[in-house]
Amino acid sequence: MAQPLLTLLQRIERGLDAIIQPVVFACMAALIGVITLQIISRVLFTAVGWTEEVARFLLVWITFLAGTLAFQRGRHIAVMFAVDALPLPVRRAARLAALAVTLALLLALIVIGYRYMQVQSFQKSASLRVSMTYVYAVMPLCAGIMAWYTLVDIIETLIHGEPGVVDEDSP
Repeated sequence: MAQPLLTLLQRIERGLDAIIQPVVFACMAALIGVITLQIISRVLFTAVGWTEEVARFLLVWITFLAGTLAFQRGRHIAVMFAVDALPLPVRRAARLAALAVTLALLLALIVIGYRYMQVQSFQKSASLRVSMTYVYAVMPLCAGIMAWYTLVDIIETLIHGEPGVVDEDSP
């Protein structure tokens, strides 16, 4: 019962990853294009006013989305030598405690990000006149995705003892 559920959750996780990666790539390409346009327009013509604002917004989205990918891959900084030295049952409990705290913080970030998004919904960007809701929406969105990844890690830890560890008997 637990293994098919875990397999489904891992497929959803890979699906999210498959969506986020090209979005980050497209945002990076757009950022490079916008900055190039900004440089060329400043040197050769009159500066294009909206490029600085678009570059800033793209950078915010890239930071959160790429941070989400790094989170999913376990690439954020962590001091694991002390936890790895613990016996398996204690290590498992320590990982579950860390994941529970992480999940609580991410859920708080979803709520705070959503509230901040609502507060800023009346503000428009200076050049583009776009609602700042779209800029700030990345915070609860990415916190929600990271909370999903954390939930999958909790389930993996409960089933296998550690996230990312698969029993040799499982398919």
